[in-house]
Amino acid sequence: MTRFLICGLGSIGRRHLRNLRALGQQDIVLLRTGLSTLPEDELAGLPVEHEIEAALGRWRPEAVIVANPTARHLAAALPAARAGCHLLLEKPVSHSLAGIDELQAAANESGCRVLVGFQFRFHPGLQGVKRLLEQGAIGMPTAVRAHWGEYLPAWHPWEDYRRGYSARSDLGGGVVLTLCHPFDYLRWLLGNPSSLWAHTAHASDLELDVEDTAEVGMAFAGGPLASLHLDFVQRPPEHSLKIVGTQGTIQWDGLEGSLRVYAARTESWQTTSPPAGFERNSLFVEEMRHFLQVIAGEARPACSLEDGVEALRLALAALQSASSGRAVEMEA
Repeated sequence: MTRFLICGLGSIGRRHLRNLRALGQQDIVLLRTGLSTLPEDELAGLPVEHEIEAALGRWRPEAVIVANPTARHLAAALPAARAGCHLLLEKPVSHSLAGIDELQAAANESGCRVLVGFQFRFHPGLQGVKRLLEQGAIGMPTAVRAHWGEYLPAWHPWEDYRRGYSARSDLGGGVVLTLCHPFDYLRWLLGNPSSLWAHTAHASDLELDVEDTAEVGMAFAGGPLASLHLDFVQRPPEHSLKIVGTQGTIQWDGLEGSLRVYAARTESWQTTSPPAGFERNSLFVEEMRHFLQVIAGEARPACSLEDGVEALRLALAALQSASSGRAVEMEA
């Protein structure tokens, strides 16, 4: 049994709590601000702290789950890493690069292991995409299109979307940072982009002080051109990926979970459905199961701190490009 400290009890923090319990973990401490508007029932009986240093000193957790708003991640992650706690650090790692070097240094010095919460690394469809690319199933990738549009007020119907971190610049919101998963899985599948350009806008009537729409282009050295669309507006939602290659095409539907591959040689499609019983929470359960293995030293983080930092660099480069009107050259 491992002692966990969960920092942040919004929807994702509570999901992690439920999944920990489902996997047999019961030694759990909560770090709370008291600002959550969600029901208290499932938190009953669990010890509560309000300051990270007090929580670390009193309870000495072996693992810390950082699930508070993006702009407050490092305030919890840094002291936890210095204390040697293994971290499940929700994406994005932060809302800026300030303090990232300190976090990396603290993790290296204490020997703590960090898993960044890009749960789509555990999607069987995307794992299938990676295998197909590694096998050369569609030849050389030449063009990639990722699309994620989803209506923000429908995410958490029980609360005012304007109060959530996604809608607020002071908490690290905006569509680029909030829906940053494709930055991670595109580089996981294709490698690091060599350059990036972007446009962003507050294009809807949603009451936000952040961008709700983004179009991002990426060039990969010796590889494909990629485009990424993100928005807080689309109804019905869509999350999809298409990769065009010299010998075929791969299509992934993130909502249905299905994977299709077209082979030019046979002029035919092959479709793979997700496993029986697969649903959205399956990603988080597998992520948590993996984190338990990471804590035990049985596995290396599937998405390391370095991976999380590189995804953050891409998201910040998109914001920089949109602000400056210029392409951003990425460091090799």
